[in-house]
Amino acid sequence: MTGAERNEGERRGGAGAEPLLLGVRHHGPGSARAVRAALEAARPSVVLIEGPPEADALIPLAADEGMRPPVALLAHAVDEPGRSAFWPLAGFSPEWVALRWALAHGVPARFIDLPATHTLAWETDTAGESTDGGEPAGAEGCAEEGTAEPSAGGEVRVDPLAVLADTAGYDDPERWWEDVVEHRGAGRTDAFAPFLVLEEAMGALRETYGSSHRDLVREAHMRLRVRAARREFADRVAVVCGAWHVPALRQRTTATADRALLKGLPKVKADMTWVPWTHRRLSRFSGYGAGIDSPGWYAHLFGVPDRPVERWLTKVAGLLREEDRIVSSAHVIEAVRLAGTLAAMRGRPLPGLSETTDAVRAVMSDGSDVPLALVHDRLVVGDVLGEVPEAAPAVPLQRDLSRLQRRLRLKPEALEREVELDLRKETDAGRSRLLHRLRLLGVGWGEPTASRGSTGTFRETWRLRWEPELSVRVAEAGVWGTTVLAAATAKAEADAVGADVLAQVTALAERCLLAGLSDALPVVMRVLADRAALDADVGHLAQALPALVRSLRYGDVRGTDTEALAGVAAGLAERVFVGLPPACAALDADAAEEMRRHVDAVHTAVGLLGDTLDAGHGDLRARWHGVLRVLSGRDSVPGVVRGRAVRLLLDDGAVVQDRAARLMGLALSPGTPPPDAAAWIEGFVGGGGGMLLVHDERLLGLVDAWLTGVPADAFTDVLPLLRRTFSAYEPGVRRTLGELVRRAPGGDGRTSGTTAVAGAPGFAAHLDQDRADAVLPVVRLLLGLDDAVPGPPPGSAPGAGPDSASAPGIGPGPSLGPSSSSPGSGSGRSGRSGRSGPGGEPGDEFEGVAV
Repeated sequence: MTGAERNEGERRGGAGAEPLLLGVRHHGPGSARAVRAALEAARPSVVLIEGPPEADALIPLAADEGMRPPVALLAHAVDEPGRSAFWPLAGFSPEWVALRWALAHGVPARFIDLPATHTLAWETDTAGESTDGGEPAGAEGCAEEGTAEPSAGGEVRVDPLAVLADTAGYDDPERWWEDVVEHRGAGRTDAFAPFLVLEEAMGALRETYGSSHRDLVREAHMRLRVRAARREFADRVAVVCGAWHVPALRQRTTATADRALLKGLPKVKADMTWVPWTHRRLSRFSGYGAGIDSPGWYAHLFGVPDRPVERWLTKVAGLLREEDRIVSSAHVIEAVRLAGTLAAMRGRPLPGLSETTDAVRAVMSDGSDVPLALVHDRLVVGDVLGEVPEAAPAVPLQRDLSRLQRRLRLKPEALEREVELDLRKETDAGRSRLLHRLRLLGVGWGEPTASRGSTGTFRETWRLRWEPELSVRVAEAGVWGTTVLAAATAKAEADAVGADVLAQVTALAERCLLAGLSDALPVVMRVLADRAALDADVGHLAQALPALVRSLRYGDVRGTDTEALAGVAAGLAERVFVGLPPACAALDADAAEEMRRHVDAVHTAVGLLGDTLDAGHGDLRARWHGVLRVLSGRDSVPGVVRGRAVRLLLDDGAVVQDRAARLMGLALSPGTPPPDAAAWIEGFVGGGGGMLLVHDERLLGLVDAWLTGVPADAFTDVLPLLRRTFSAYEPGVRRTLGELVRRAPGGDGRTSGTTAVAGAPGFAAHLDQDRADAVLPVVRLLLGLDDAVPGPPPGSAPGAGPDSASAPGIGPGPSLGPSSSSPGSGSGRSGRSGRSGPGGEPGDEFEGVAV
């Protein structure tokens, strides 16, 4: 009789052999070690594990060399792939340890939890239900499932670890678990003692708090599976499950009563497979990962053979060194000592995560929490991504995606990273098309971001990060096709037909070009032409034009025929030109601001479109400038739109500065209501217009004169508009404008930005050529133009004698400083010359270097 059976016999008054019930904490390394020790001691004939029975056929894959945890069992409804559930397993999960032990010893292993067909079909108002891609509700809980707080289903749930920790006087359940389990190790004299103690504690909690209906149903199914295994293997049965369920599995019930609880459960047809998982996903509050705040720390505790604190702090030091922080071996030694001291002061058997964190903060981080955030993200949680073998079942779309990932050398990783793509290269162009197709399918593996150092259309930057949930998204997208290309094409066609507004269709056309979906373009273009012909809303047309014009730019780089797009874009632009002036009349403030954004977008689109279209479409820029002139001169158009129209004309050189100043003067005249004038200013100088005021002081003077003349009772009304306009400027621009306003800009009516009030510090009426020339030697030195400034030959200029050619310790050669010297300006010193500034000030002297 094994130790567990002997203890059970004593506890139950000499009863016969019972199944070995090993109650565990999901993802607890201490529980995992204890399970391994108990299985080694008991040597059961079969191992039963909490999990969906449909996964029994997938158990042999756990021994495959290509299987690397963390991984998860994924179940999804065949007819509705988005309805799915996960059962995650890490390398330190007791269930995973039990699986690997059974496979290594040739012992059958089976799952005994409620079948996934019922879990996926469970009504949405049941406590813990998840029908939108979440984990099975029955897997919630840190160590085990429980009850205490009201839930959506009218039941109550409790965190058993929190209750036990509070009873023991701990305010942190994780710290209590570390002290009583992780730091104590498995039972050294009796491998089964930890499980008996935990079972007793869970029994007391269940008597106090009761159990949910869902747990009762699950436990009824577990008992039926345990009975069947005992009949088959003659009572040599080991069960690995959440500790919360152990008292219920020990309970004496009849098979008839258990079957009655399972009668009438809803069900759906389900498929199962293995999918990669991540440590980061384990740290979220759902599924078996609930409450596991430090999966990286737990993986470390389970994986190291000895000296866990020393090895952990060495990892931390290595990470900080990689980030260019100065951390030596002495820091590690002192951190280990401090962690041990803190544990002793706090009455803990060994230093835990809190002690090591405090030691790192004090010794390696100089009291700062900034490095600790990096340690927590990269080590305490971690970005480990598991792997599953190719033999694992998968939908055809997933297999095609895996094939493309290998061919394009684009490996999924849990760590977020940026990838720069040069679309002129075949491999990078293929990667771009794949990522765009996946985004169209709703698989958000990558997100495009702004490219650094280049704005050309031949370069893209992507931010990639693979999340386990993306496996569900791939399964959902499988309804559109068996390959990524076919699925994306079908999805694009369906989206085009179902689009509600024109802008959605133009955005879809752009995405089709980016994704290289040439087969979907005819359908999208037909829908686009039909919608554009029927849509009379200028706002919709203005929203649609930019995406359409951007699409034309991709033809050269991606080799796509965009001739049909060009015709539609030109027609769309013409309709915007005709309808925009009437649409800008009688708008309120919000509608006027929205219309200003439309005008900006159309202006940018016309600029790109004019460079793309051939001569057959006429000069779109000239016609657009005519529209802007109409907008700038109509009193019925809101001030923010009129001001923006003048600004755009000025930027394009379609109106001279005198004309722009005249229009501004009319808009800021005393007869204009202050709010209208403020809106005009916002349209004219908003969005980067600060430099315009800096370089044209006449315009700044007009603004200044108007602002100082605003009546006091109207000033508070225009202040928010002005603050919004000028607060968007860079600090340097605001500082320069303030300096110019302080000295009364443009008060004399002069138009040049170089004019200034005579006598103002730092300003003069004309350029000081002598002072400007004085900086040339230094500029030449910085640019390395030594040979371009040869020194004068001896005797060619005053002061070019032997004393000025060389000095002790400096070899002869040409001087980079000015060669002439005046009396008293430092002649006779090698490489030194002086040039007097205005008024004879000797302050502009430069050191020369003899070469």
